[in-house]
Amino acid sequence: MLYLWLKALHIVAIVCWFAGLFYLPRLFVYHAMSEDQLSRERFQTMERKLYRGIMMPSMIATLLFGIGMITMNPGLFATGGWLHAKLTLVIVLIGYHHLCGAQLKRFARDENNRSHVFYRWFNEFPVLLLLAIVILVVVKPF
Repeated sequence: MLYLWLKALHIVAIVCWFAGLFYLPRLFVYHAMSEDQLSRERFQTMERKLYRGIMMPSMIATLLFGIGMITMNPGLFATGGWLHAKLTLVIVLIGYHHLCGAQLKRFARDENNRSHVFYRWFNEFPVLLLLAIVILVVVKPF
C-alpha cells in the first residue's frame, strides 16, 4: 500500500513540477518582450516565486518519491531498460530545470540578451521530454 501512496504522490509532484517547467519559460517570453521597468520587476518577482516556491519543492518531491519507489522495488533495475532510459531523461530534465534557474538569475540582473523567439523554442523542450518519459513508463518498449 505504501508503494501506491508513493506512486500517487510522485505523479502529483510531477504534475506540479511540469506546470512550472511549462510556465517559467513562457514568463521568460513575456519578460524578454517587456519594455518598462515596472513590467520587468513584476516578471522577476513572478519568476522567482514560481521557481523557488513551486518548481524546486516539486522537483525535490518528485525525486524523493521516485527514489522511494525504486527503493521499494529494486528489481526494476534488473528488468526495466525503460527505467534506465527514463532516469536518463530525468537527469536531462533536472539540467533543464537548472538552466531555467540560471536564466532567471540573468533576468534578475537585467543581463538577458536573448529574444522572446528563443524562449518560445526553449519552452518546447520539456514537452518533448514529457512525451518521451510518459511513453517509456506506460509502453515500456524495452
